[in-house]
Amino acid sequence: MNIILVGPAYPFRGGIAQSQAILFQHLSKDNNVSIVNFKRQYPGLLFPGKSQFEEGEDVFGIPQEKNRRLIDILNPFSWISTGIKIARMKPDVVIFSYWMPFFAPCYAKIAFFINRFCKTRILLICHNILPHEKQPGQNLLTKILFAQVDGFMVLSDSVENDLKKFNKTKPYRNSPHPIYNTFGVAVEKFEARNQIKHLYNVDLADENVMLFFGFIRKYKGLHYLLDAIPAVLKQQNVKLLIVGEYYEDEQPYIDQIAKLGVENQIIQVSKYVPNEHIRYFFCASDLVVQPYISATQSGISQIAYFYDRPMISTRVGALSEVVINGKTGFIVEPENSNELALAINRFYAESLEREFADNIEIEKEKYSWDYFVARLKELF
Repeated sequence: MNIILVGPAYPFRGGIAQSQAILFQHLSKDNNVSIVNFKRQYPGLLFPGKSQFEEGEDVFGIPQEKNRRLIDILNPFSWISTGIKIARMKPDVVIFSYWMPFFAPCYAKIAFFINRFCKTRILLICHNILPHEKQPGQNLLTKILFAQVDGFMVLSDSVENDLKKFNKTKPYRNSPHPIYNTFGVAVEKFEARNQIKHLYNVDLADENVMLFFGFIRKYKGLHYLLDAIPAVLKQQNVKLLIVGEYYEDEQPYIDQIAKLGVENQIIQVSKYVPNEHIRYFFCASDLVVQPYISATQSGISQIAYFYDRPMISTRVGALSEVVINGKTGFIVEPENSNELALAINRFYAESLEREFADNIEIEKEKYSWDYFVARLKELF
């Protein structure tokens, strides 16, 4: 089949672009697959990070001729031309990667011109439907886009519930986000820590280390995890490794750490980590903590599972669907620093790392890309 994937890919960074690349690899095993990518994904003034682009090489190896950068989010004429160009390629299936209403007008216009000039099936992979932070006109924009689409793939029960608010008749499938398996094989903890010391001048020695990973915004709940640290330190000697670029003002977090008096127990790598270094931070840690206030699903969970890292996550979105409480990690209530501290202390006091890691090795089998692709193919 002739399949076109629409959405971000290399050189853009982030979990959506990474998922797109892995999906390209799996669908290309028995189909002719191309990616229609962005020339400009976000206006510079609206992008909260330092850069939208990867710093290193394309670790996924997508051929340049299969990765066409056509879409300018600020130029509606590019939306029209992109839709017409895709229609001329006569695809059997067009699959959009979708995660926020900001992209709905662009995607709707592209889909409209595809539908106008060729007969194909248009699907939407919904990482999110409604955004973490409310946006003006989000419901209307979502309805406009969904009118152009023939079917949907959702990645969690919470996103399925959002889909049902807008879609009553069109087919959909629900399959959990597969694990990220392309950042390199796991390495031993001591080797990972040596690499981090060499690459980032961060010496973890033989400390107990828990990891908060990913870009930092208020809904990620890092401030609740920081508030839990003093209670943790009363029972355990633990370092918190915070790795990720700030997508908001960093100063309130710096002030909070100083006020709590835990500067010596916090290690920050405040930058975007290139794909080839991601494995070192997960393999160097005992535990991954996700204190989110809201979420649908998180790619961090799927990276942690690939590297057999236990997790403490809050009961929001699909986080509690992935982590099995008391078996692969712990689930706590959101916005509750006391519960976070209790869970962290229990993890270390009962030496649960090995037990939870063994359970993850079994549990993660159901998060395969083969299963996800099979469910997606049911829609076309």
